[in-house]
Amino acid sequence: MAGGPKVTGTTPELACPIAPVVDIVFSRWTTPILWTLNEYGCQRFVELQHRIGTITPKVLTQRLRQMERDGLITRTYHAEVPPRVEYEISELGRSLGPLFATLAEWSPNLDKVEAARIAYDAKSR
Repeated sequence: MAGGPKVTGTTPELACPIAPVVDIVFSRWTTPILWTLNEYGCQRFVELQHRIGTITPKVLTQRLRQMERDGLITRTYHAEVPPRVEYEISELGRSLGPLFATLAEWSPNLDKVEAARIAYDAKSR
């Protein structure tokens, strides 16, 4: 059979074992939030929202909850008047540093990606 035997019933995780990692780390707002917390340290909600820019409060709240659940950040509630909540990158979140550094090293290739897109689009017209 050309191309080898057909595999049926394979889960995405078995087909690509890094898929769950990509789902966790590279969901829409996770990377900018982690980057901001790593770069600027402990942040309050409004500070995070301001630094990230285009994220809505609803989406920021959802992402922060999911990231706390995943263990990538910690949330500290200070019972004072008015109450204060701070977010900080966890050790687990910091452990992604080498991955982000590798991606940053690859980022000069974005010029090549853009050139490839332009060439492809020119052929497609």
